[in-house]
Amino acid sequence: MPDRRRRLPSVDSLLRSDPGRRASERSGRAVVRRAIRSVLDDARAASRRGREPPDEEALLARAVALAARMSSGLTPVINATGVILHTNLGRAPLPEPAVRAVERAARGYTDLEVDRESGTRGRRTSRAEFLLEALTGAEAALVLNNNAAALLLAMAALARRRDVVVSRGELIEIGGEFRLPEIMRASGAKLVEVGTTNRTRLTDYRAAMTERTGLILKVHPSNYRVVGFAESPPVSSLAALARRAAVPLLYDTGSGLLEPVRPVPGEEPAANHALADGADLVCFSGDKLLGGPQAGVVLGRADLIARLRRHPIARAVRVDKMTVAALETVLAMHAQARRDELPVWRSLTERPTALRARARQLVGSIPGASVAAGESVAGGGSVPGYGIPSTVIRLPEERPERLATRLRVGSPPVFCRVEDGAVLFDLRTVEAEDDERLARAIRYAREEV
Repeated sequence: MPDRRRRLPSVDSLLRSDPGRRASERSGRAVVRRAIRSVLDDARAASRRGREPPDEEALLARAVALAARMSSGLTPVINATGVILHTNLGRAPLPEPAVRAVERAARGYTDLEVDRESGTRGRRTSRAEFLLEALTGAEAALVLNNNAAALLLAMAALARRRDVVVSRGELIEIGGEFRLPEIMRASGAKLVEVGTTNRTRLTDYRAAMTERTGLILKVHPSNYRVVGFAESPPVSSLAALARRAAVPLLYDTGSGLLEPVRPVPGEEPAANHALADGADLVCFSGDKLLGGPQAGVVLGRADLIARLRRHPIARAVRVDKMTVAALETVLAMHAQARRDELPVWRSLTERPTALRARARQLVGSIPGASVAAGESVAGGGSVPGYGIPSTVIRLPEERPERLATRLRVGSPPVFCRVEDGAVLFDLRTVEAEDDERLARAIRYAREEV
């Protein structure tokens, strides 16, 4: 049997074709060449599995589309999934003041890392850390590029070649198949698991403590809940044990809740309470309930924060000036009692009656659509297991997945849910100003299906 792969054209022949040359003018010759190679690699792989290779025109179309997509940059989308902190869609949207701060920082020089009075080098995150200390009562704060970096740095600086005691029920997996034990091993610390998946007692921690113990780690299971026959010691008890053993207690609270606030359930730990309960260090993400950019925050004892700051890894995981600008603005909004202006908190607290009114107005322009009760979630590893009453636009379809795909690749791209033979659009995660754009996108996608 002849090898189907021999019938595939060469990279150069596709690149020299009229569509290839036109695409090179738009996207750049190097980008189009790379796209052609990728498409041909896929075609060869399919041929090895017995599939007939596409013709030259189809290959070129795929390559040109890939080149355009890869060179167009991030594309704004409408999030109608009902997942407020959607990791794949960028988690927390920034408020307009933070967007303007990022733009100012990006356009020119800033006083990022200089003391203007003395003219000497300063610390790039000093303002953000000052605000964090003010908001939580922490002795000191440190800002890094994400929460995984905060854990890695803390364990490398405080427990390298020493034991870190942690409950088996808290050895979580975060997004992208990264698991906490893998991060711990990368830090050079030795993991000591105690208890069971559902029950870990204070005596389990106590029995594992030796002269080699460098750190006690508590992790809030921010992307799942253990219910039923479950037990774990409170932070205050672990803090007392850590003090007696003269080792630090690090509490990864995860979601970035600074203080208890409705409608967040009481089970979600707040940073100020964790510190008040005796945790020596508390770490969390900046792009979850804090409502800011991707960042990792460590709060706590000044002497421990100083050790983290001096460690070589600290420079490798520092934040850039755009992140600093956005984070400073968001923290200032928290300090000024303007939390409700943050998009995340607007989505969390918008009343179902307001959502229903918007939905009723929209369904009149979408044939076959109806208004239904729905449920949103916080998402992004925050407030697991709790739904938020919402309102959805329900659109029955014979092939709902096909319509959902058409919406994702449309302009603007729309992400939605498919349930029980219908496409659902949850308005809790759609800005009111995008309602008409959403309706137009739905009507256009249905015409194309």
